[in-house]
Amino acid sequence: MSLTTASTKCLDEKKGQEQTKSAWFQFLKSVMTFKGDLTSLTAPPFLLAPTSIIEYSAYWAEHPRLFVAPALEADAEQRALKVLQWFLSTLREQHASKDEAGKRKKLKPLNPFLGEIFLGRWHDDSAGVTELVSEQVSHHPPKTAYKIFNKAHGISLEGHVAPKAYFSTTINIERKGHGVLHIDRHDEDHLITMPKVHVEGIMTFQIAPELSGVSYIHSSSGYVSRIEYASKGWLLKGKSNSFIATLSKTSEPSKPLYTLEGQWNKSYTIKKGGDKSKATATVDLASLRRTPLTVAPLAQQHPLESRRAWHAVAAAIEANDILGVGREKSAIENAQRALRVEEKNDGRVWNRRFFREVRVMDDPTLARFVDDVALQHAEGNGNDDVEGIMSWKFDEDKYRRTVQNAAEGVKSPTHTRFDSGIGMIDDEILVGA
Repeated sequence: MSLTTASTKCLDEKKGQEQTKSAWFQFLKSVMTFKGDLTSLTAPPFLLAPTSIIEYSAYWAEHPRLFVAPALEADAEQRALKVLQWFLSTLREQHASKDEAGKRKKLKPLNPFLGEIFLGRWHDDSAGVTELVSEQVSHHPPKTAYKIFNKAHGISLEGHVAPKAYFSTTINIERKGHGVLHIDRHDEDHLITMPKVHVEGIMTFQIAPELSGVSYIHSSSGYVSRIEYASKGWLLKGKSNSFIATLSKTSEPSKPLYTLEGQWNKSYTIKKGGDKSKATATVDLASLRRTPLTVAPLAQQHPLESRRAWHAVAAAIEANDILGVGREKSAIENAQRALRVEEKNDGRVWNRRFFREVRVMDDPTLARFVDDVALQHAEGNGNDDVEGIMSWKFDEDKYRRTVQNAAEGVKSPTHTRFDSGIGMIDDEILVGA
């Protein structure tokens, strides 16, 4: 490469970086003055990730051996500890600012459309097959329901997440919703709530998500884990991505049986007893290797499956094709608006494919936690509003019928679709129902 060519390339890269920073600060200015949920705000293409938020459900089980480990434990206290350790293993890749290759992640994933689905499996030599079913059950406000299950080990995770973003000195994300890990062998449930997220480095363009607040894991066998998150903060005290977690009996929350402390993106120590106890083990989270999630080839996916639906948008993002991103996103968004108008005119609503909405009090599993303050807080309800707590429940019959019909080649009537894979879909969602 000649000096002239190299010099021109450097100048082009510098110009591109300056344009990106300028666009970022323009976007940040709009964020600061925006009223409402930031998830609905259109982000510049350089911030967009080529994946939908619906894929985030996969972070729960990217380490299948840790996911099934509680089902193999006979002692209730040790099961609660293994559930806590599995939960901590889900945080690193989900919230890290860089991927495994060291490449900085894009800040803004794609907003799922109503009815979007994401299906996949993990194949592990010791854990066997773990399946994932995820569906966007609401668009306003956004809610993603998920079911992850390993039938061989009799363990499953079911729940929903409803993110809401707002600006207050920085970008903050609250995640309403909850998950319930169920272990068949012991008829045991673990209620899981999620931490808050805020974005650091927005003024220096060194964007990095941080966890804050407190999240809980409540076990029906009488144990509770409390995880408190901390970051370096404005005064540069402490370490980034820090946490301290305690496992206690529900009846004695101030007397820790175990204390886990460290950084959720690196490593942590395990102490038997309180914070001042001697560490008995160290867990290296950074050394964990994810089991790849297997999804169907694009051509074999249902038109509503996330990667097929967004493939043209994702390709445009990867190619840094700003006009292409706008064109393809608009095709999907316009189709969705037209479908909502059609439904309204016909006096009907979108029928969810794999999930149904239920009152917590009417569901035997969730009813175990109906008086749980953590559940009420996670759902945004007051202590006097337990009647109003709703959740999304996986419909096993619908799922199995749909899988069977797909295997037998049963197809449902559809209307014309747009090139992006999403169109005026009518009864297709009822396939197998």
